[in-house]
Amino acid sequence: HALHHVVLCWLKEPGNAKNRNQIIEVSKSFRKITGVLEVRAGQVVSSDREIVDDSFDVAIVVIVPDQKRLAEYLAHPVHQKAKSEILLPLVDRIVVYDFKE
Repeated sequence: HALHHVVLCWLKEPGNAKNRNQIIEVSKSFRKITGVLEVRAGQVVSSDREIVDDSFDVAIVVIVPDQKRLAEYLAHPVHQKAKSEILLPLVDRIVVYDFKE
């Protein structure tokens, strides 16, 4: 029963490839955190379908076994460092969706 932590990011400079890549690269470091089962990160796929929200720049998905591990991941120094040094300086808006299988 894995828990999926989905993070959508809107950059302060929308479409800035360098900033987008920094976020994608730092997200890979989350794989080092105990309890993290999988991390995926990438850029938006633009769409002309009305139902598709393609307004964000970067999406990150972190999969953990349960809410306890999610809390540990969020508090972990590797995550906190990425958040304070990369994410918050580059990102204008963040929306998070958590769901469990």
